[in-house]
Amino acid sequence: MRLAVFDLDGTITRRDTLTPYVLGYVLRRRLWRLPALLFVLPAALGHAVGLVDRGGLKSAFIRATLGGCRRKDLERWTATFIERLESRGLFRQALEAIQVHVRAGDHLVLLSASTDLYVPAIAQALGFQEALCTGLRWKGERLGGALVTPNRRGEEKVRCVVALRERFPGVQSAAYGNAASDIPHLKLVEQGVLVNGSRRARRVAARLGITCVEWR
Repeated sequence: MRLAVFDLDGTITRRDTLTPYVLGYVLRRRLWRLPALLFVLPAALGHAVGLVDRGGLKSAFIRATLGGCRRKDLERWTATFIERLESRGLFRQALEAIQVHVRAGDHLVLLSASTDLYVPAIAQALGFQEALCTGLRWKGERLGGALVTPNRRGEEKVRCVVALRERFPGVQSAAYGNAASDIPHLKLVEQGVLVNGSRRARRVAARLGITCVEWR
């Protein structure tokens, strides 16, 4: 058995998932909430000048658009969203790589900065044993939207991979990611794979012995 850690957005999926998930729900069920996106502008400006981190921006976006939504309504939308994602939103080679690990009996972990509104459900649909993602606060059965975990990106992914390797001592590990921010955790494993990386990211990965692939 090996430990296999996959990023989600841009590694398994063809594009970011959070914005299509949120806007897909708003356009179907909460069209009146679109003007609330204006309330995200202060956080966006703060992020642009370095006063608000990515987690703060993410939380502001979710609170403005999905804050107050009922859990059961979002669960229904999640099921529809995943069906659409599986039909046309995933890289074929990503699915093949996942199945190689499944057939080998490896322990698969989906590690994503995207949120627990849908990442655990995607993990289950694709055959992963667990998901580590950004958690959101609920107020009873309605979504609050504040983050209850660190934003699972960059150094936070490093921390997660280190913790996973401590849970599986002596087990060989593989990790797949697509962004320059994924390189710090890709270099911690025996088989790091950079998927569809930028030119700069590929140069850095090559120097570190990380395999670079193109998935379509």
